[in-house]
Amino acid sequence: MTPPADLAEDELVAVLDEGWGIGAVTLAYQPVGWGSHHWCVTDAAGRRWFLTVDELHRRRTGNESLDGAYRRLRAALSVARSLHDSGLAFAVAPLRARRGEPLVRVGAFAAALYPHLDGQSFGWGEYTAPGHREAVLEMVVAVHTAPAAARRGALRDDFTVPHLDGLHAALSGDTPDCGPYAHRAVRLLTAHARPVRDLLTRYERRVEEHRDAPVVLTHGEPHPGNTMLTPDGWRLIDWDTVLLAPPERDLWLLAADDDTIHTAYAQATGHTPDSSLLDLYRERWTLADIAVDLARFRQPHAATPDDTKTFAILTEIITTLS
Repeated sequence: MTPPADLAEDELVAVLDEGWGIGAVTLAYQPVGWGSHHWCVTDAAGRRWFLTVDELHRRRTGNESLDGAYRRLRAALSVARSLHDSGLAFAVAPLRARRGEPLVRVGAFAAALYPHLDGQSFGWGEYTAPGHREAVLEMVVAVHTAPAAARRGALRDDFTVPHLDGLHAALSGDTPDCGPYAHRAVRLLTAHARPVRDLLTRYERRVEEHRDAPVVLTHGEPHPGNTMLTPDGWRLIDWDTVLLAPPERDLWLLAADDDTIHTAYAQATGHTPDSSLLDLYRERWTLADIAVDLARFRQPHAATPDDTKTFAILTEIITTLS
């Protein structure tokens, strides 16, 4: 990730001062993760924080407004704050701003400030460290069984795939003339239209089968890249995806091909994971990746390094389906 071109560093300095009362800071951009922007913040006394900024237009679903995307993000981060305050120290929650909110609006962006954590970070992929997967299972179980007060305000998963309208438009051949990857993305998709349409059909069928499934509080993305090992123990980060949803929303990522995790989860909670729901969330992840990446190329863009990387990811996902 590279810093957003339309958000000046001076604006962030002002937001930190006005929103959290933190002045005289230096910012260092951190090209980590994929989706949000991050800076390390240091004040004159050497105190450090971690600032995360989201582009709200990338968080919209369908024709949702920026205000709607902001409200959904605020709801998720508010739950993370409640979880932490209820005693789940592993939940790395944003610090409340002066007005009590877990984030601050900055025009078309939203900023959240976190305590700086020292420890070991991990990348997207497989769980390889000893005890890592088991530690995350323990945290996920604690989230799924969190007290009602900590879940208050959480939104419910409606199984919506973000930017699905753009995916359907691209499948029909609609090609906006908005940048170097616009036509290439549509050609890529239409060349592999059959497996993408089949995936859509399977997903929509599963949604109808499971729309009324029982729900718990879920993190949404408990993969290794959203965990840290600190001197005080394991931590779960990036709570912007919190929703009330079937537990399989977390379990498909956590368990992967390890059935012992499903067994351990059933023993801890009394709920045996449903294989069809696991497939539903696996399919939704793939569809969302395709739709979100396509959306990037259906609006004005240039051949930035982020654009190039996104197109490479999109190509890999779509060709793998075939």
